[in-house]
Amino acid sequence: QLQASGGGLAQAGGSLRLSCAASGRAFGSMGWFRQAPGKEQDFVAAITWSGDSTAYADSVKGRFTISRDNAKNTGYLQMNSLKPEDTAVYYCAVGYYYSLLRHDYNYWGQGTQVTVSS
Repeated sequence: QLQASGGGLAQAGGSLRLSCAASGRAFGSMGWFRQAPGKEQDFVAAITWSGDSTAYADSVKGRFTISRDNAKNTGYLQMNSLKPEDTAVYYCAVGYYYSLLRHDYNYWGQGTQVTVSS
């Protein structure tokens, strides 16, 4: 199971840190995706099991940082310089392969709402 947390309300320019705790199994690559109202779910960031490779959507590059602590079975998404267009439900996912594609991820968290006010 994956448990995402850390969402909430932030002002534009502010920061939030999302966490994704995995229980019951060691987890492989981790991805974060988001879905804004009326839109499809989009890729945000991904990280390999070892943490040696990361990838970001162009829209968040330079503002968001994905990381993980395997000892705690937890992944993180640090979000800085938030913009109103970052408002969405954020989902964490883990899978066996490092991928930017949602169908490559096997296990999903429940989602956490991030709302950025202007």
